[in-house]
Amino acid sequence: MLVERFRKLLSSLYATTRTWLQLSEVSRDEIKVQQGSYTFPAESEPHEATIMGLPSRCSLPPDQFDAMCNELAQLAAAITEFEPVRLYARPEEIQLAESLVKTFVKDASKISIIPCPINHCWVRDTGPVYVRDRTGAFPNRRFAINFRFNEWGGKKPEDDGACWGQHWPLMDEKALQENTDFARWVIEHDREPSPVTQIETSIRAEGGGLVTDGEGTLLITESSIVCDGRNPGMSKGEIEAELKRVLGIEKVIWFPGRRNVDITDVHMDAEARFVRPGVIAYSKPHAIAIDLWKEMSEEIREILDRETDAKGRHLQIHTIEEPDPRGLVKSDDDELAASYVNFYFVNGGLIIPKFGDGERDQKALERFQRLLPERVIRQVYANAIPLTGGVLHCVTQQVPAMQ
Repeated sequence: MLVERFRKLLSSLYATTRTWLQLSEVSRDEIKVQQGSYTFPAESEPHEATIMGLPSRCSLPPDQFDAMCNELAQLAAAITEFEPVRLYARPEEIQLAESLVKTFVKDASKISIIPCPINHCWVRDTGPVYVRDRTGAFPNRRFAINFRFNEWGGKKPEDDGACWGQHWPLMDEKALQENTDFARWVIEHDREPSPVTQIETSIRAEGGGLVTDGEGTLLITESSIVCDGRNPGMSKGEIEAELKRVLGIEKVIWFPGRRNVDITDVHMDAEARFVRPGVIAYSKPHAIAIDLWKEMSEEIREILDRETDAKGRHLQIHTIEEPDPRGLVKSDDDELAASYVNFYFVNGGLIIPKFGDGERDQKALERFQRLLPERVIRQVYANAIPLTGGVLHCVTQQVPAMQ
């Protein structure tokens, strides 16, 4: 009897020790992942799906809500020609989301409507930024960064450059917290094709401010990240080190930008984008644009002309002029975020905005067809979206396919 009890005790100790060793190994793996090297894939790489969000009624002026939802649905329809769409919507707006899909989308099976506490449609900025483990040690794991969105550095409707006015609704504290929590919510509920591990970071940033070539180069403005509203007390060097850690970036090309010139403090995804590594589409303001924008844009061009990427290549720049805003806005007080380089890559294609300036819309289409002959180029009309502060890239977020 004693021998049998002793044998069972040894067996139990062995099982416990083996389990502890297994847990220790997992723990070491997790530490390795957290301290290891990630890579920020180019948007042009294959996607599992596209994230989009239906706005809440407290996030937009009432007179823009219907038009905004219609344009988002038309964009989602265009994306479904190439890949699935995950459309996040508040539970009380699910019926509206279903109606929009029924109206605009040919193949409704390509869109998953996901109930979620969401307010902003600007998922590029509020959503998670997906990255990969570059070591290859964790091929079946997926990773995403939660940059803890905080209203573009704590912007308020009364702030200069907030792109808001008296006709904009105010969000209460609950809604603001939902906006901050959106990326975490998406990460926790994203189970397809496998769960996602959240990467914690010490900095706040928005996806629209992070432009990469997928080969270690990052374009970013100082104004959009080196500021007390987002990262108080942190130096440019400290922020760059953290960007390199969580994104696997090898070289950061900095641009001054301008604070409070718009709600984002100048995101690079409206100024210059990689068409492919070493090749950039650069947005040139229209001739009647305000001098501040033209001055800032010229700074961007000068830096691009003299810089090299992470591989040491000089950048090939293709200029795409912005549309004439006259005739595209409802009043002189309206501001139009009209940049053709705020495009969105999809599997096998590229979706670019069409603003209503026939001549420049056509020139932009032809330019991208020449730059990307291997891809199908689609134009999607946008007016409500740019009138409320963004374009196509701002309302989309890619979920990279597993390697």
